[in-house]
Amino acid sequence: MEPTLAHQDLLQERRARLAAERLLEQKQAELTAANRKLSAHALDLSGQIVDQRRVVQELEGQNTRVVKDLAAANHKVVAVERLLWDAIDTIRDGFALFDAKLNLIAANPPYLAAFEGAGAVGPGTNYASILDLCIDEGIVDLHGQAPEDWYDMMLGRWALEQIEPVTVRFWNGVYVKMMDRRTSDGGVVSMVLNITENILREDELRDARDKAQAADRAKSAFLAKMSHELRTPMNGVVGMADLLLENGLDEESTLYAQTIRNSGEALLDIINDVLDFSKIEADKIQLKPQPFDLERLVQDVGLIVDPTVQQKGLDFQIDYDQFLPTEFIGDPGRIRQILTNLVGNAVKFIEAGYVMVRIVGMTDPDAQTCQLHFTVEDSGLGVDEGMVDHIFGEFNQIEDEANRKYEGTGLGLAITRKLVEQMGGDVWLSSVKGDGACFGFKITLPLVSEAEATSNMVPDGFEKVIVIEPNAMDLDILTRQMALLGLPIIALPNAMAATTQSAPDVIFIGHHREFCDGNSAIDLLRNTFPKTPIVAMVAPADPVKVPDTVATLQKPFHRQDLFDCLNKAAQGAPPDSQIRRLQILAAEDNRTNQLVFRKMLKDVSVDLTLAVNGLEAVAEFEKGRFDVVFMDISMPEMDGMEASRRIRQIEQSRGSVPVPIIAMTAHAMKGDEERIRKAGLSHYLTKPLKKPKIHELISELAPPDTDPFQS
Repeated sequence: MEPTLAHQDLLQERRARLAAERLLEQKQAELTAANRKLSAHALDLSGQIVDQRRVVQELEGQNTRVVKDLAAANHKVVAVERLLWDAIDTIRDGFALFDAKLNLIAANPPYLAAFEGAGAVGPGTNYASILDLCIDEGIVDLHGQAPEDWYDMMLGRWALEQIEPVTVRFWNGVYVKMMDRRTSDGGVVSMVLNITENILREDELRDARDKAQAADRAKSAFLAKMSHELRTPMNGVVGMADLLLENGLDEESTLYAQTIRNSGEALLDIINDVLDFSKIEADKIQLKPQPFDLERLVQDVGLIVDPTVQQKGLDFQIDYDQFLPTEFIGDPGRIRQILTNLVGNAVKFIEAGYVMVRIVGMTDPDAQTCQLHFTVEDSGLGVDEGMVDHIFGEFNQIEDEANRKYEGTGLGLAITRKLVEQMGGDVWLSSVKGDGACFGFKITLPLVSEAEATSNMVPDGFEKVIVIEPNAMDLDILTRQMALLGLPIIALPNAMAATTQSAPDVIFIGHHREFCDGNSAIDLLRNTFPKTPIVAMVAPADPVKVPDTVATLQKPFHRQDLFDCLNKAAQGAPPDSQIRRLQILAAEDNRTNQLVFRKMLKDVSVDLTLAVNGLEAVAEFEKGRFDVVFMDISMPEMDGMEASRRIRQIEQSRGSVPVPIIAMTAHAMKGDEERIRKAGLSHYLTKPLKKPKIHELISELAPPDTDPFQS
C-alpha cells in the first residue's frame, strides 16, 4: 500500500533531522578540533609570551647593569683624567697638547706661566701665534739670532715627523728644553723641561775644568821652566867634566871630575824620571806615531850606554833579526825610552860579562802590522822570583847588599811598564838569582808601506869579503847580516891568517885589541893588500886611533851603516884636494855652554861660527854658507824656533837645499819636540849635550866632500 502523504512527510522530516544531526555532529567535531587547535596555539603563544617576557626582563637587567657599569667607567675616566691633569698641573715643567692644526687644546700652569702678562694664550691659540708672542714680547733670548730665523726654525721643527729637541733661554735667564712628540692623529704633545740647574751645573763644571786645565798648564809650564833652568847649568857641569876627563888629569883630579860628571848625570836621570812619572800619573803621556827606523833606534840606544859599556869592559851585542823590516809607525821617542831604561838597567847592574839586546818579530801581511819581541839579556846578578812584581812598582828597588851601592829613583821600570801597556803591549822578566836576567816586552806596530820604505842595494863587484873578528858574538851577528845581503864572506881569526888569502874586495877587521900594538895588524893588511879597502869595526869609546887610510864602522852598527860603508868602499875615497872643512853655525846664549860646545868640537875638522841669539844666527846664515846648524831653543831677542823658520825662508828664497838644523834644548815637556820640528828643525838634542851624540850627528849629516873626523 502506498505510504501516506503524512507518512512520507514524516519520513522526509526524519531524514532531514538525521541529516541535520549528522551535519551538527560534523560541525561539532570540526568545532572541537578547531577549539583544540586554538587552545594549542593559545598555549604556544602563551609560552612564547612568557619566554619573550623573560628575555625582555633579562635584557632590561643587562641594560641596567651596562648603564651602571658605563656610568662607573665614565666616573673612573673622569677621575683619572682629573688626576692626570692635577699631576700635570703640579709638575714644575710645562706640558701642552696641540691638535693636528697646531691649535692649543690644553696646557698646564707652568707652560702658560711663561706668557703671563704678555698676552692671552689658552685653548684654541695657534702655535704660530705663540711664537709671534715670544718674539714680540721678548719672552725668549734669541742670542743675536734674527727673529725671522728663529721663528722659521721653531715652526720648521714641527713640520718634521721626528721632532728634534731644542734648548731655549727665556728673558729671565731660565733655560728650557723643548721635547715634542707627534701624536697618532697628527697633533703634538710638547714637554718644556726646566734645565736651568743643569746648565748652571755644566757652567760650574766647565769653570772647574778650565781652572783645572789652567792649573795643569801652570804645572806644565813650571815643570818646563824648572827642567830648562836645571838642565841649562847641568849642561855646563856635565860637559865641562867630560872635557876635563879628556885632558890627562892625575888620578885624584880624574876622580873629582868623574864624581862631578856622574853626580850631574844622576841628577838629570832623577829629573827625567820625575817629569815622566808625573805625566804618566796624570795621564798626560800622549803617543806620537810617526814613521821611524827601528834598527837605527836600537843602535842609538847602544850608543847611549856605550861609555859605561867601555868603562866596565862589557861585551855589548845587538841582534836585530835581519828578516825583520826596519821601518815602522810608532812613537820612536817612547820606544827609545823603554829600551834605554831596560838596557841601562842591565849595564848598570852588571860589573862583568855581557849584555845582549835581541829583536825578533812576526809580520802579518794582511794587517800590515808586526808583533815585535824585545829582550835584554845580561849575565849579571839576577833577580829573586819573589821580587819580579816588586821591581816593576813605583820607587821600588831590590834592597840587598849586592844592589845597595846602585843609586836611582826606582821609577825606570815603573815608567817602562806603563809605557808598554799604553802601547797595548806586555812586559816581563825571567831571571834566576845569581845567573843573570832577561827583561822583555812585546808591542805590535804598523808597517811603513813598501812605497814609503827605503830600499838599499849592495853595490856590484863584491865577490870576496874577509871578516877578521875575534869576538864570537860579533862574528855571528856580522856573518848573518852579510850572508843575508848575499856577500861571500871568509871569517878569519886574525890578520896573519888573511895574508894567505888572495886579494879580497874589502876587509872588515874588528875589536880594538887588534890595534893595541901600534896598528900592526892594519899595517900588515895594508902591506899585503895595498889596493883593498879596509874597514875597522870599533866601539864609539875605543881609545884607538885608526889610520887615515882605514874606514871605520862603529859597533853596534845599523844595516844602513853597512850599506854606506860598502858603497864608499866601492867608490873609493875622494882625492884630498876635494876635501873641505865642515861649516857649522851654532846659536847659544849661555857663555858656559858656548865654551862646552866649542871644546867638544876641538878635535873635529870644522869651522865653527857662534851666535848669541836667534837674530844673530839668522844674520850669520844670510851672509854665509853652512853645512849644519845647531840651534838653542830658549834665547833672548829671538828664540830658536823663530830663527829656524827665518832660516828656512832664506833657503826658499835662495832655492837651496835645506840645511840640517839641530835643536839644542833644555825643555823636556810634552809637545816640545813636535813644536820644534814644525818650526823646521830636523833633529832634536836634549841638554846636557853629549860629545859622542854630537859627533855622531856631525858624522851622519856631513856632506860627502867633507871629512870632519880626519886625524
